[in-house]
Amino acid sequence: MVFWIAATAGLAIAYLFGSIPTGYLAGKLLKGIDIREHGSKSTGATNVLRTLGKWPASMVFLIDVLKGVGAIVFARWFYPWLSPVSSGTAPMAADLQSSASGAVCLAGLAVLLGHSRSVWLNFAGGKSVATGLGVLLAMSWPVGLGAATVFAVALAISRIVSLSSMLAALAAMALVFCLEQPLPYRLLVIAGGVYVIVRHRANVRRLLAGTEPRLGNTA
Repeated sequence: MVFWIAATAGLAIAYLFGSIPTGYLAGKLLKGIDIREHGSKSTGATNVLRTLGKWPASMVFLIDVLKGVGAIVFARWFYPWLSPVSSGTAPMAADLQSSASGAVCLAGLAVLLGHSRSVWLNFAGGKSVATGLGVLLAMSWPVGLGAATVFAVALAISRIVSLSSMLAALAAMALVFCLEQPLPYRLLVIAGGVYVIVRHRANVRRLLAGTEPRLGNTA
């Protein structure tokens, strides 16, 4: 019982990491506006760029990435420590590794959910791209770096953030299977990648209609 209570508390902490409404706070602190009433109405870094400018967007992006990193670092510290405390015995190394991988998977999902469904914004939020990148970098830096590279190249060519984000999510799903990764990590990347793409469904409709704005446009 102690284990499950503490495990639930750990997931709640990961969710709260993600739920910090960085873009919303930037709008309030810098211009006294609700960023959800401007631009694309998202709280993500792209809408912050359109609404507040380059430096606020850079800070929002960095903090959102760190939210994902923080949730994974916390899970890796918390759950291996929790296991022997709750059981009263020292677990085998293989058990610890398996437990840590599963904990990372759940914490990653929790922080993504927190970013896109923040309790502080009536369960609204961003599209979890920057936070997802943080999760990838902390979980498996080669996968995260590969996804970030795909994003950068796609953005340089298309100047469309949504398209670049979805291509990066697809790249992460491919890379996690090409590289040697634990099964929970692979499941997390698949679930997270699909979630990011689903969060972009309105962008997909605009892409198909040819109306999706490019970086630098005000639309």
